[in-house]
Amino acid sequence: MNLARLDLNLLVALDALLQERSVTRAAEQMGLSQPAVSAQLSRLRRHFNDELLARAGNQYRLTPLALQLKERVRVALSGAERVFAAEPDFDPASSTREFSMLMSDYAIAVLGPHIAALLAEEAPGARLRFPANTPKMVDAAAQVLVNTDLLVIPHGFVEDLSHHDLYLDEWVCLVAAEVGGSLTVEQLETMPWVVTYHGPTASTPAARQMRMLGIEPHVQVVTETFLTVPGLVAGTNRVALLQRRLADRIPDELGVRALPCPFEATPLVEAMWWHPMYDDDPEHRYLRDLVLRATTIMLGIDGADVPLQQK
Repeated sequence: MNLARLDLNLLVALDALLQERSVTRAAEQMGLSQPAVSAQLSRLRRHFNDELLARAGNQYRLTPLALQLKERVRVALSGAERVFAAEPDFDPASSTREFSMLMSDYAIAVLGPHIAALLAEEAPGARLRFPANTPKMVDAAAQVLVNTDLLVIPHGFVEDLSHHDLYLDEWVCLVAAEVGGSLTVEQLETMPWVVTYHGPTASTPAARQMRMLGIEPHVQVVTETFLTVPGLVAGTNRVALLQRRLADRIPDELGVRALPCPFEATPLVEAMWWHPMYDDDPEHRYLRDLVLRATTIMLGIDGADVPLQQK
């Protein structure tokens, strides 16, 4: 397709129309008149040979093609904004850029506050976004990282991307406060489990390692947020695997305690990952440096750890 023949401003109109599902609201969002946006919708319909917005009673619904286009248009617009916002040098103090980081709630809980604090101090006009982290997005990391700055996740999930290791964390078994003593492998095989990200390609490294050792947990509850695990364990006979740095942040009044794993659980190596095309991007280099400095602060608060080296 010859892009020179297309009016790329139509991307903005298409995005507004697909998001708002209304010519009137799209016009208000874009600051244009309703007839002007109607004309743009007509051009888009001719180009795609599709209604895009189909009337259903007093409302419009998206056609199947429009549903396919909705996310693609957001990605295309985000990429275009990054292209035209690029500068030879990056000045954090004057930046109004939005940085996006795909992280689990565990990583946000232990590292996010330090990243946000540094960014607020050095780039007060910038914004930090933590989009929802899902197994589907991790599986498509190479595509997602075209328009998302960083993915913070342990090793074992993505590959063939630029990365920098951040810190180590160990796994503990979380049980109700009333559970005394230590745990045995036999108990892990009989106790009901709370597990996170339970699926063919979605699981914690320690859970995969446990299965490789022949320990098959009796899964009673599945959650896709680590922060909900303590409440699902408290007052029950359930057990769960949780990161030590997160377990140490659980208030005593929640009624849970952390016990050593009765099997040798390999520590997780938390890392930040990004698309190689941003290796030398000044804004991206700044963000990566900020995350490393935030990690140093976090490790200093947690103990005498030091950041891991570039791999």
